[in-house]
Amino acid sequence: MKKAVLGVVVLLSVTVFLIPEASAALDTETVETSSSVFMFLCSMLVFIMAPAIALFYGGMLRKQSMTSMMAQCVGVMAVVGIIWWAVGYTLAFGDSGNAFIGSLDNALGGGVSYTEGNGSIPMVEFMIFQGTFAIVTSCIVFGATAERVRYSAILAFLALWSVLVYAPMAHMVWGGGFLSAGLSDLGLPVQDFAGGTVVHICSGISGVAAALAIGRRSDHIMKGRTHNVPLMFLGCMLLWVGWFGFNCGSAGSFSDIAVLAMENTFVASCASTVVWIAIQYIHVGRISVTGLCAGVLAGLVGITPGCGFVEPWAALVIGAVASVVCYFGIIFMRHRKDVDDALDVMGVHGLGGIWGAISVGLFSLAALSWEGSGGLIEGQVDLLAGQVVSVVITLVYCFAVSFVLMKAIDLVMRRFNGKGAVLSESEQLVGSDIVDHGEQSYLM
Repeated sequence: MKKAVLGVVVLLSVTVFLIPEASAALDTETVETSSSVFMFLCSMLVFIMAPAIALFYGGMLRKQSMTSMMAQCVGVMAVVGIIWWAVGYTLAFGDSGNAFIGSLDNALGGGVSYTEGNGSIPMVEFMIFQGTFAIVTSCIVFGATAERVRYSAILAFLALWSVLVYAPMAHMVWGGGFLSAGLSDLGLPVQDFAGGTVVHICSGISGVAAALAIGRRSDHIMKGRTHNVPLMFLGCMLLWVGWFGFNCGSAGSFSDIAVLAMENTFVASCASTVVWIAIQYIHVGRISVTGLCAGVLAGLVGITPGCGFVEPWAALVIGAVASVVCYFGIIFMRHRKDVDDALDVMGVHGLGGIWGAISVGLFSLAALSWEGSGGLIEGQVDLLAGQVVSVVITLVYCFAVSFVLMKAIDLVMRRFNGKGAVLSESEQLVGSDIVDHGEQSYLM
């Protein structure tokens, strides 16, 4: 273990300190070796977040669902990954002049250069980095439908969802579409540094929509939670580490903004965890590891949209408030009898993402922002108004398309296999590990 840690430290030291000093252009003046290596490491950190989600989700469920979470994770990584390369990237970032969707110019990776730069990194590296975002966002969604959706149904849903929901959202926010350039032309600037709307609000409300479309789990299994705390903890810690790649890499290069994002991510997540400890102790008189992990994620989600736009003191406030929002948001969602959000996807990612997006409108500094738009702290209200509008549009669009999509998949499956997208009550009691995969995670 000590040798492994030492190796990682040496690798990062070489990347951060030595390579920038000896950086040389690849084939163009804009592509830098230092930034390319930095973005490669960030991409791998984000990529490892997907299997981390499987450990985190699986540990919080019954032991009969551990294999299912791992299978859903690997399946989604592969399916969404190939779709992103084939059409997702070009629909998100292709220059079409369309406010809602990109072009097909880069379908099947065509025209994505290995040498020409997107900023200071090769275009293909930018495509892969953004592809890891699409994968992780898709993996977040299936936490809401855990323990009762069929494997084939969730793969079909997320395959189509990545094209019909995620790619348009990425285009509208990051590809020059309606939620960036469009609203800005209307005097409502919008900023999302690393995915408050595109990733967290989108995945949270999409998970709720899918859960509503297929219905609740059997009452006989609703109380079976957190069968393996160490696995859940390991998944959470891997997510915490990976999140630095998520946020810092969104700077697009190794720069002062990437370092600011790192500091803000660190401060916000620590602050949210401390506040969660206080709230849970006051509320229930004890501190659970499950709660601690939720507290960590609350701050990470909250700071994501603004990590490159705000000062560290603001990150402290954002993380602290995110903890309060997510703690009581989870309680609120669990009392909604019509919604069975199995793993609190909306409570953490959805509501935490909403707060994070709004906080950009409060604390963003014009000197750090993409369009020179400051937040309410600088006496400007346009950005705050734009952030609120973008949140509302994200909620409506992602919910509507996701709900219809899951309903359609359920109807099609009922027509062809007579079973639909949902496991029967008896199948849920047996567990999807056996029903869908014929493979238990534990032999005991």
